[in-house]
Amino acid sequence: MLEKRSMWYVILIAASAGVAGLLYGFDTAVISGAIGYLQDLYDLSPAMEGWVISCVMVGGVLGVAMSGFLSDRYGRKNIMIVSAVLFIISALASAFATSIAVLVWARIIGGFGIGFASALSVTYISECAPPAIRGRLGSLYQLFTIFGICMTFYINYGVANSGTYEWGLEIGWRWMLGYGVIPGIVFLILLMFVPESPRYLIQKGRDAEAFKTLSRINGEEIAKKETQEIKVSIETEKNSSVKQLLKPGLRMAMGVGIFLALFNQVIGMNAVTYYGPDIFRRVGFENNTEFLATSIIGSVQVVFTIVAILLIDRLGRKKLMAIGSSLMAIFMVLIGSVFFFEPANSGPLLVIFIAGFTASFCISMGPIPWIMIPEIFPNHIRGKAVGIATMFLWGANWAIGQFTPMLINSMGGAFTFWMFAVINVICFIFVMTIVPETKNKSLEEIAELWKPKNKKGKVNKDFQNDFATDSRG
Repeated sequence: MLEKRSMWYVILIAASAGVAGLLYGFDTAVISGAIGYLQDLYDLSPAMEGWVISCVMVGGVLGVAMSGFLSDRYGRKNIMIVSAVLFIISALASAFATSIAVLVWARIIGGFGIGFASALSVTYISECAPPAIRGRLGSLYQLFTIFGICMTFYINYGVANSGTYEWGLEIGWRWMLGYGVIPGIVFLILLMFVPESPRYLIQKGRDAEAFKTLSRINGEEIAKKETQEIKVSIETEKNSSVKQLLKPGLRMAMGVGIFLALFNQVIGMNAVTYYGPDIFRRVGFENNTEFLATSIIGSVQVVFTIVAILLIDRLGRKKLMAIGSSLMAIFMVLIGSVFFFEPANSGPLLVIFIAGFTASFCISMGPIPWIMIPEIFPNHIRGKAVGIATMFLWGANWAIGQFTPMLINSMGGAFTFWMFAVINVICFIFVMTIVPETKNKSLEEIAELWKPKNKKGKVNKDFQNDFATDSRG
């Protein structure tokens, strides 16, 4: 059991790194408020509208791809500090952008920062947190992300109500984007008070510094044991290769990881988040009530993400994803039906259906993939595998941001949302057929799930070393 002083120290470390989620949440939500003004100001085509929103993901993919190499060379903490600085620069450059091209470049720079932070935040927490509470502390990133989305929806609503539409067209959207300086500065300041990752320090031969941090967290006796375990883990990883992920067993694990990453993005939630005000505007919301409706959806996200954290270790990952994906399919059919039949006064009905979809997402395919993806891989290959899955996640995020306005413009709202309903049905089928339950399983037990079996049902010894784990995992 952690001492009270150690507990507060661990919470400080985890919360400081988790605030990286605020950056991702802010950027995800803020553009939904600004894009309507930008569309009118620059006469954006649907394709260009999608590019203004999705360009940040290009920087994000590159940031994720580079984060592992850079953090191994310069440290987790230092690269997260760089991510905060890049985000601050991006927010300022976006606010003072003199053209759409300048805005796009500013958002790509911000994407680099978010990519670095999203890849390293949970990694940093897992390398510092005690194993007994690592899962709960790791979920702080997702919680801060959702809180950032909700907070930003209300900021957009407040800015939109601060002046006329003409004021918003010239100045308001700049304030929306410029507020990104605040979470960037908060993240930067908090990082000044946290230590470097013990794992990185040992990797660089700075054992005394690592031991000092581990001692503050768990005491000297446990710190000695953890220091030795980290050394063993680092030695094991030196012999690991991405090629191992193509072998039987790990190949299946990689497939499940990519599936979870893709379906976290392509089932429709980001379409609502990025284009919420525009979606509500299409069914009659006006005079900034579309921003209020979007803010309500943000509040639903916060509440049901907390519900998910409370339920995930009780009901299990697989069951929650199955329930969530089936409910999301139903709500997407209902949302599409609102656009198809266009009933009078359908606005409140649409808010209810989108709120239901959002609640279903937040208890299932929202937080669970972020928790399961690191769980399903052996320790020595986990970093490389999670990096690959995260790149797929960001790529899918880009596709939704880029093509949603084009789909709505060409196919209409009804068929676009019915398409998302079909995707959710596919998600349900995959969850039920290929995704394992990892509730209450140790990492060693999870690794056993993927080991190739011979005809007698015994593990094939040729692949035994590919699944080597250690107790730090």
